[in-house]
Amino acid sequence: QVHLVESGGGSVQAGGSLRLSCQASGITYTRVCMAWFRQAPGKEREVVATVSPYGRTTYSDSLNDRVTISRDNDQNTLSLQMNRLKPEDTATYFCAGDPVLNVNGWCRSSLRADFQYWGQGTQVTVSS
Repeated sequence: QVHLVESGGGSVQAGGSLRLSCQASGITYTRVCMAWFRQAPGKEREVVATVSPYGRTTYSDSLNDRVTISRDNDQNTLSLQMNRLKPEDTATYFCAGDPVLNVNGWCRSSLRADFQYWGQGTQVTVSS
């Protein structure tokens, strides 16, 4: 059974930083594309960043210079370092996994529909 468990969310003032973590179990971690998504109230769930099994990353254009995604394949963990947070970053952040890779061994897409594994989410609230 697949489990993705997020942690590290909380409340922070604008300009601050947070580091989110996700612990994965029940999957062959080195065969799974991992990603962070977020969903603000009343909005669609959107991708923040993806990382392929051996470290190739992609980022949302709106967050590119403020977040860093990383993974530890020995510990089956995923992290998201977020800096210079803004009130509009307030959302529930989800860890997600896609077990289908492209021919190069990279994440095949950043589409929500392609990700089969999901955590329950962790809330991030940024106050002005």
